Amino acid sequence: MGYPRPQLRRDEWFSLNGNWDFQLDPEAELTLPRQVSWSQTILVPFSPETQRSGIGDTGLYRACWYRRRFHAPDCADGQRLILHFGAVDYHATVWVNGVRLGEHEGGYAPFSFDVTDHLDPSMADQEVVVRVEDDPTDLEKPRGKQDWQLNPHSIWYPRTTGIWQTVWLERVPKMRVAQLVWTSNVERWEIGLDASIAGPLSQKLRLGVKLWVDDLVLAHDEYLVVAGEVHRRIALSDPGIDDFRNELLWSPATPRLIEAEVELTDMAGNRIDLVRSYTALRTVAVHRDRLLVNGRPYVLRMVLDQGYWPETGLTAPSDDAFRRDIELVKAMGFNGVRKHQKIEAPRFLYWADRLGLLVWEEMPSAYRFSKRSVERLTEQWMEILDRDVSHPCIMAWVPFNESWGVPNLPDSAPERNYVRALYYLTKTHDPSRPVVGNDGWESVATDIIGIHDYDPNYERMARRYFAHDVVPKLFKRERPAGRALVLEGHSRREHPIVLSEFGGIALSREEGAWGYTRAESVDAFRTALLKLLKTVRKLEALSGFCYTQLTDTYQEANGLLYADRTPKLPLEMIQRAILGIEEDLMPPPPIVVDASEEEG
Repeated sequence: MGYPRPQLRRDEWFSLNGNWDFQLDPEAELTLPRQVSWSQTILVPFSPETQRSGIGDTGLYRACWYRRRFHAPDCADGQRLILHFGAVDYHATVWVNGVRLGEHEGGYAPFSFDVTDHLDPSMADQEVVVRVEDDPTDLEKPRGKQDWQLNPHSIWYPRTTGIWQTVWLERVPKMRVAQLVWTSNVERWEIGLDASIAGPLSQKLRLGVKLWVDDLVLAHDEYLVVAGEVHRRIALSDPGIDDFRNELLWSPATPRLIEAEVELTDMAGNRIDLVRSYTALRTVAVHRDRLLVNGRPYVLRMVLDQGYWPETGLTAPSDDAFRRDIELVKAMGFNGVRKHQKIEAPRFLYWADRLGLLVWEEMPSAYRFSKRSVERLTEQWMEILDRDVSHPCIMAWVPFNESWGVPNLPDSAPERNYVRALYYLTKTHDPSRPVVGNDGWESVATDIIGIHDYDPNYERMARRYFAHDVVPKLFKRERPAGRALVLEGHSRREHPIVLSEFGGIALSREEGAWGYTRAESVDAFRTALLKLLKTVRKLEALSGFCYTQLTDTYQEANGLLYADRTPKLPLEMIQRAILGIEEDLMPPPPIVVDASEEEG
C-alpha cells in the first residue's frame, strides 16, 4: 500500500501490516491482555472473516484480540512517535507495553495515539495489543452491508471484524502540522487553506505554503500562525484565458491536481515540520434541476460500487486493486461511482483524485432508530467528513440510504427531524458540496433527489421519466419499491433528479445467485442491459444515473464484472452503451403515455 494518509504526507512512516498474534473471544469475556492465550496468527489488515487473513472464520463472535511486537525507530529530542489505525471495526482498545492508551468507537474512521512516553528503551521490541469488540447482532451501530445473520442473505454480506485498514507508525516533530483542509472557489480563482498546528505553542510560528502544477508555481506564501491555526484564501494568478483556466480545472476528463508543500518554521526560518499534500480547482453545485461541475451543466454516469473483493472482503488486496477498479470504471464510460454503504480507504480516494472519478460518499447505515444509534452515527459521520473533506473527487455526501435506520420516516416526526438535522449539519460542515439527505426515496431535506427504481420493463421506465414535465406527477403518484419519493414538508423547489439505483440484472456462473432480475445467458444479459441503458440515457427528467452494480458481490450477481473483475461483456460495448457513441441493434422504445397511468 502507498502512504495511508495521502493528503498529509511525511517522509518517515513505517507500516505495521503483516503477521500479528491473534485470538478470538467469542463472548467478549476477556478484558485485559494478560488473560489472552495467543493461539493463532492473522495477516493484518485483512479481517478474520476473510481467507487472506489466514483465519477465515465467518461465525458470530463478539470480540477478538491482536498482538504485535515492533521495533520503534529512534526519536530525537522533540520528536514523537504516533501509532495510527486506518480503521478498526468496531470498538477498539489499545495497549502499548501493558499501558492502556485509550479507546475508539466506529468502524470507518482513523484514530491514533502518541506512544512515545510508553516505549521501553531497555527492550529491543515494543508490544502493541488491540482488543476489538464488535457485537454481530447490534443493529444500533453503523454497519453497512454486514449481515446480522450467520449466513449472508439477499443483499447482506459477511461481517468485517477488527483491523481492516493499514496500521502504521509515524515519526513527527513535537510541534507539527496536524490537519490541512483544502477548498476551492473557481469563480474567485482561489484555493482555501485551513491548517491546525499541534504541540506546545510557546513561540511564534510561520506556515509556508507552496502550490504548483508541473513546473508552474501558482503561489508561494508565508503566514503567521495565530492561536495554532492558519486560515487563508490564496488568490491564484488568472490571465483570463479560457484555455489556461480549463487546463487547470479538475474534472473526470482532466483530473488536474495542484501539488502542495506546507512548511512550519520558527520566526528565524528554521524548519520544524514539512508535509506534502495536494488540492484542486473544482466546484460542484446545484442550479435548479441540474448539476453543475465547474459552473457548467454535467450529466452523471455512475456505477454503484460496494468495494468488496472475494478473498479480502472490504479490504483491497493491494493499492493496485484500487487503481485497477477505477480504470475499469472509466473504461466502461462511467464518470463516477456511488460508494455504497462503505467509507472507502483514503487510498481509493487518492486514485479517484489522481485518475479522475467523481464519488458519492455514503455513510454505512445503522438499522434501528434510537437515541444511541443517532448519537453513534452522527459522531462517526463527523469524523468521516473531517477525514475526507479535502478530496476533490468527492462531489456529494449521502448520510442516509433508503430510509435504513429511519424505518418509519413517513409517520415519525423525530425520524424526519433526524434526517433534516444530519442534512443541515453536513451542509454546515461542508457548504461546498451537495448533500443527498436520504437516497432512494422519502426525501425530506436534500439537494438532489435520488431515486431507486429496479423496474425491468424499460418501456414503463421510459414513460415514467421521459421529460421534465412528468416531474409533478412523478413526485405525487409514482411509488418505486412502494415508497413515496418525497414526503410532506419537503421543499417544492426544483431539484436535480438522479436515478441513483437501477438495473441489477444478474448473470452468474453459479446456481442460487441473487439479483433484481436474472439473465439466463450472456446474450440475454447483453440484450437486457443495452435496452435498459439506451432507455435511461435518453430520459430528459434525469440529471444522471447510477447502474447497479460494478462487480458481483458474494451471492449478489448483478455486477457488470464478475467478483474477480472479469468483464461479463466487452468493456468497449458497455462504454458505447453508456456514452451513446453508437446505437445498438434495439430501436428506442416508443414513449407512449397511457391515459390510465395519468390517472394513477
